[in-house]
Amino acid sequence: MTREERRLKEAQDRTAHWRRWGPYLAERQWGTVREDYSAGGTAWDSFPHDHARSRAYRWGEDGLAGISDNHGRLCFALALWNGRDPILKERLFGLTGSEGNHGEDVKEYYFYLDSTPTHSYMTYLYKYPQAAFPYGDLVDTNRHRDRRAPEFELIDTDAFAGDRYFDVVVEYAKSTPDDVLIRISVTNRGPEPAEIHLLPTLWFRNTWSWAANGGERPRLAEHAGSPTIEARHATLGARWLHCDQAPELLFTENETNTERLWGVPNADRHVKDGINDYVVRGRADAVNPAREGTKAAAHYRVVIASGATATVRLRLTDVRVTADPFGEFEHVVARCRQEADEFYATIIPERLSADARNVMRQALAGLLWSKQFYLYDVARWLDGDPAGPPPPAERRAGRNRDWRHLYNEDVISMPDKWEYPWYAAWDLAFHMIPFALVDPGFVKAQLVLFLREWYMHPNGQIPAYEWALGDVNPPVHAWAALRVYRIERRRRGRGDREFLEKVFHKLLLNFTWWVNRKDAEGKNVFQGGFLGLDNIGVFDRSAALPTGGHLEQSDGTSWMGMYCLNMLAIALELARDDPAYEDVASKFFEHFVYIAHAMHDLGGEGLSLWDEDDGFFYDVLHADSHHERIKVRSMVGLLPLLAVETLEPEIVDKLPGFKRRMQWFVDNHPELREHVEDMARPDGRTRRLLSIVSRDQLTRVLRIMLDEDEFLAPHGIRAVSRIHQEQPYVLRIDGMEHRVDYEPAESSSGLFGGNSNWRGPIWFPVNYLLIEALQKFHHFYGDTLKVPFPASSGPMLDLWSVAAEISRRLTRIFLRDENGCRPVYGGTERFQRDPHWRDLILFYEYFHGDNGAGIGASHQTGWTGLVAKLLQQSGE
Repeated sequence: MTREERRLKEAQDRTAHWRRWGPYLAERQWGTVREDYSAGGTAWDSFPHDHARSRAYRWGEDGLAGISDNHGRLCFALALWNGRDPILKERLFGLTGSEGNHGEDVKEYYFYLDSTPTHSYMTYLYKYPQAAFPYGDLVDTNRHRDRRAPEFELIDTDAFAGDRYFDVVVEYAKSTPDDVLIRISVTNRGPEPAEIHLLPTLWFRNTWSWAANGGERPRLAEHAGSPTIEARHATLGARWLHCDQAPELLFTENETNTERLWGVPNADRHVKDGINDYVVRGRADAVNPAREGTKAAAHYRVVIASGATATVRLRLTDVRVTADPFGEFEHVVARCRQEADEFYATIIPERLSADARNVMRQALAGLLWSKQFYLYDVARWLDGDPAGPPPPAERRAGRNRDWRHLYNEDVISMPDKWEYPWYAAWDLAFHMIPFALVDPGFVKAQLVLFLREWYMHPNGQIPAYEWALGDVNPPVHAWAALRVYRIERRRRGRGDREFLEKVFHKLLLNFTWWVNRKDAEGKNVFQGGFLGLDNIGVFDRSAALPTGGHLEQSDGTSWMGMYCLNMLAIALELARDDPAYEDVASKFFEHFVYIAHAMHDLGGEGLSLWDEDDGFFYDVLHADSHHERIKVRSMVGLLPLLAVETLEPEIVDKLPGFKRRMQWFVDNHPELREHVEDMARPDGRTRRLLSIVSRDQLTRVLRIMLDEDEFLAPHGIRAVSRIHQEQPYVLRIDGMEHRVDYEPAESSSGLFGGNSNWRGPIWFPVNYLLIEALQKFHHFYGDTLKVPFPASSGPMLDLWSVAAEISRRLTRIFLRDENGCRPVYGGTERFQRDPHWRDLILFYEYFHGDNGAGIGASHQTGWTGLVAKLLQQSGE
């Protein structure tokens, strides 16, 4: 074992709490649903960025390059001031949903460079302009652009002109689980000396103002006249922040400045923005002369020569150090960095190039940095706090009112801690796949967590996300649990059957919810609404259709077919040791066959989601007695490929009850046999392929999917076919035109806020599932099935090779090409050529359908972190 692996084992065995401290601060707490107490549920307007420096948060905290304990009680982060900004840089700035021409968007440059799973070593880089930060320009310019124009980014302003900026690197290294060494290194990239104010800040999350946790107020105070801040908390105990050199210690309270925000006199003399007002506005009375409070900062003022680096060292520990707190500092940091290298040497394949190893390590670092302490008690949020005014009465009929049971107080993997600082259930399932490479214990705990009774609805629904807990995400939880089980089994020689059994029992409830709620007519054809694909349809699929009726969804039904097969595979795995699972395996086998058949014969009426003439699957509009295929060539028609599984005789022959029942079913339902394909092996034993698509349908769909004029892009599979660039799909109803065009970049539609686009770009999660499906088909067909790749003129390849080629197209988004450029950065010259930028990787939410440039949330390392798994399994 490496030292980091031993830490993971100690954490798992609960002999050492290595995960107590981590990067659990959000990067945006303002503008979230949890902080919204408005009557109309207008979260962005209810708590804007302008309030964040002055207003105490109720449900969490945010900060720059920050950490906290695993319950978010004591927080540490960095604040900066360049002498020109109107406010301290305490948190990342970005546009709200209404300010951005493509929805909310962070307007900063920051990078997760490294992290171990226990956060024993972490590195973060922030690029801070020396000129005044262009807050107003970013808001005004984006506000005046329409949806057809690109977003106006910080790099498009003069903020980095002449290289006048600071590279601010924050490193964390743990000597023990509760002894965290912090090094802040600031490099002046500009041509002349420049001054910067560094304010490492320690504060307590405000729990006392709401009478939460008993209302007891913790305290920070200067320790015995030394450059040390002492922290005391009722449940966390005592901590000390030792500050190197002799900074000025500043103290205030983490209390709302009601006077600034609403003209109401402050209850406390010293308030949350007191340190800001002391440094920026020169108000000496804004900080507490008694040197105590609930928020404190060490104020360093440094002039840095051109090209030089200034360093500040701190140490947050549970032991009061009387000797030199920094005597072993450099040795510990160097050792932790070396231990991180040793750990990743066991994870990242040696065969990869240095560039690919860098991409993979930053992808895993982004996953690990995107953990966040998440607190949300829906009942208290709806009813209000005992110490506060009651919320508006409208909330009783508003958002999340049916989820009063939900109580979240956990460290959770987030999609993006600025743009999406709240969990999304189907995103999290994809996060867990690359996460399983480094920390399977955390992964299994996350998957189990979302099935616990204080998360899952009593009716069996898994919570979606805070904006609408009751929205429907694709049912990929079972797939993730099975994949994690198999990844751990492959890496460690055995799988965790107790974990698999635990999730299986709860997923039975969720599966039943899907069957009862999303099969409108009981015909094994499923709806589900937008199902994570936002604007992919010609209609908003989460709203009532303008035609009335409902959609028979190709994707909804495909997801359920895949869900059946995942549950079948889990049941068969568990039945190896417990024959009681054979019966439930039979149930999922039969249910899958019914679903697969229903896609080709809706309710026995002869109507199919498969179009024989086109060789493709479509949604079907069902209004009164009228049925009409919605002929949009989209990912919706590719998802039927995901429902595929091979039953091997080595498993089936050991389960006589399941085998007997399956054979009876096949023999007595000849009309359903087309979805169970048999293949005799040379030894006379039978393999069986369960699939929604037949072999002929598979080849016909692949003919379209692998066509470079349709779905196959230089960097993956598009979400909508490029054929709709010249031939948009148009549906006219009651004088209104509804249409889908091929849009390879940002969306021109306002559906779902307009901040994501499924009408042409490349998305990693569905690409990953398609790759896996092709591998599964190859597992059954082998070299007997080959297709041209690309479809129009390419060589004949087996499906395993096709999957590998798609995988490499995806990974090439991030790798330098023959010209030394990374497609992810498009035409942004600074990222392509500047040595201080070119090896810093951003893992965007989705990618341009034609050139691979990154679009959407810039730190969506969650599911785009799948690139780490692709590099690990398929190389470059």
